[in-house]
Amino acid sequence: MSPACRWRCPEACSNRCGGSILLLGAVCLACALAAVGLWRSARWGHRLAVGILVVNLLGDVANTVLGTERRAVFGIPVVLAILAFLWSGRVRSFFRHAAAARAASGPVGA
Repeated sequence: MSPACRWRCPEACSNRCGGSILLLGAVCLACALAAVGLWRSARWGHRLAVGILVVNLLGDVANTVLGTERRAVFGIPVVLAILAFLWSGRVRSFFRHAAAARAASGPVGA
């Protein structure tokens, strides 16, 4: 970012600040929930993480095709690698077995 842009940005973005905060807050909450779900080996966490990454991939592809953000092209192989890992049989099997083990053990404290 150029020095001139740094000084003008607060004024230029002041009208859009509320929407930006809400959007980034929603993204932060979704990422935090996915992290908790993955940490707990929950299938919903796996699904949420994959969903977030697919949305990210679509955004990177759109930005690259439309030319709005040239650097987005570098995010595409990164997201594809992470998705390939999360979609691998080994990882999906891990989340299936973790869910089955939790279901077989019954409610906590019973």
